[in-house]
Order: sequence, then C-alpha cells, then structure tokens
Amino acid sequence: MKRVKLTKKEKDIENALLQNEYVNLGKQELSAISKALERRKKDTVLNIRVNSQDLKSIKQKAKKLGVKYQTFLSEIIHKVAL
Repeated sequence: MKRVKLTKKEKDIENALLQNEYVNLGKQELSAISKALERRKKDTVLNIRVNSQDLKSIKQKAKKLGVKYQTFLSEIIHKVAL
C-alpha cells in the first residue's frame, strides 16, 4: 500500500480529528454553510481596464496577505456588492 505524505496543515487536521476536536454539524448549520458557499461561487468572467499603478498596488497588497491578486479583487468586489 502506498503511503501518502501529508502536509503540516493536513497532519494538524488529522490529529484534531483523532482527538475528537471536530463535531458533527446539524442540518441547519450545514445548510447555512452550503448556501454561503453557493453565494461565493464564481461563475462569471469580468474583463476591465485599470490603471497600472493601481494594479501594481493591488498585487503588492495581495502578496502581503498571501493570496493571488485575482482572488483578492474578487473578495473586494464581494464585500462591496453586499
């Protein structure tokens, strides 16, 4: 049987599961999470022109946060749209 190498994060999750740190969710909680994920689903493409300095600044901020700049922009749009 081939052994799978886990990342540190995956090992932490596995250990938490083994120590019963996670609990089952009720139907209502699971439904709320499902609806939240559905609202976040990206299903449309957007093409825009922006100032190059603005884009450079956005990329730097996204890098500091450890996310891709397109994901960062998507999050900004989502927050403004609410």
